[in-house]
Amino acid sequence: MKYTIDKKESYTIITIDEKKLDTTVAPDLKSEFVKLNAEGINNLILDLSNVKYTDSSGLSSILIANRLCNSTGGLLVLTGLQDHVMKLITISKLESVLHILPTVEEAIDRVFLHAIERDLTDKE
Repeated sequence: MKYTIDKKESYTIITIDEKKLDTTVAPDLKSEFVKLNAEGINNLILDLSNVKYTDSSGLSSILIANRLCNSTGGLLVLTGLQDHVMKLITISKLESVLHILPTVEEAIDRVFLHAIERDLTDKE
């Protein structure tokens, strides 16, 4: 699987450099999510702007990342969704479960907002 990881202090950006997120790619992606979570990374931005197609196994890997991030108080944000990927998410009725934003910059802002909201909630 081709991808890049850009680790920052408060978040990590994973850019998928594949046209398809399917059964040939999804297992490696799931493993990467689990490894990053074990390293203590809980805010992920998944840039899917290169992905033109995904199937249920690709969607499953995204849901695993979402669950891992949520379980540690973090956030998964998807960016750059192409039409086919967005249709699958909509058909699966997951657009209300997943955080989806158009650009990486907006996703970064959302991660920082999430951290502020979490800090305010913890103080109450």
